[in-house]
Amino acid sequence: MTDKQQYLIKEEPFYQTTGNEVALYESAYNCRLPIMVKGPTGCGKSRFIEYMAWKLQKPLITVACNEDMTAADLVGRFLLDEKGTRWQDGPLTVAARIGAICYLDEVVEARQDTTVVIHPLTDHRRVLPLDKKGELLEAHPDFQLVISYNPGYQSLMKDLKQSTKQRFTALDFDYPEKADESRIVSHEGGVDTALAEHLVDIAHRARNLKGHGLDEGISTRLLVYAAQLINDGIEPVEACKMALVRPLTDDADIRATLDAAVEMILA
Repeated sequence: MTDKQQYLIKEEPFYQTTGNEVALYESAYNCRLPIMVKGPTGCGKSRFIEYMAWKLQKPLITVACNEDMTAADLVGRFLLDEKGTRWQDGPLTVAARIGAICYLDEVVEARQDTTVVIHPLTDHRRVLPLDKKGELLEAHPDFQLVISYNPGYQSLMKDLKQSTKQRFTALDFDYPEKADESRIVSHEGGVDTALAEHLVDIAHRARNLKGHGLDEGISTRLLVYAAQLINDGIEPVEACKMALVRPLTDDADIRATLDAAVEMILA
């Protein structure tokens, strides 16, 4: 028997609301509707799901999707040990059995033939066929499926099928407004508000380059990393180059442009 307690979020995660997303999620959960959260890298999608699992006091099982993930990785498989053959539930099956929120992070990274296994769980049936085991699992009344992805990385090869998209309600996420993002960076990074605002200014400069040499702008997550380095005693310019510029690009000209922006804003 799976211990539900191990999947509960024990302490409240810090989450800065930016609109009515909390009320919308609660309503979707009340109706047991599947949810798709969309937004750029590091904008708070996963933190939001953690916060909602804590707020609703429901277990949370997170799966980091990747291109090598098979349907068996989600659903389960037979394993061979010294006692013979035994069935091992996958994370999706565990969530459906115990009534957890199952969060498939960056679901488009998984192969499309893998993601179709979620379809019977996302309509009126709320069942999971365990074909290899010969079991039709009815989802626990508290079970909910949540997926996330970054629309900025969409391509013909990596996008959700319409038959999958239209099984979900959806919430759009973006980087927070400047004041909200500054509060997040200050709280999570342990720096004062003035410095947090300067870091956010740097991020806005970089985000303006998206599509003009950068695939993605500086995320809120990276801003928190920079703040944590500064809080640990690293000189601000060096911390920003390490946390904000170097991870973002290897292009020498763009690096120079971003380094100059860092030095100017933090001067």
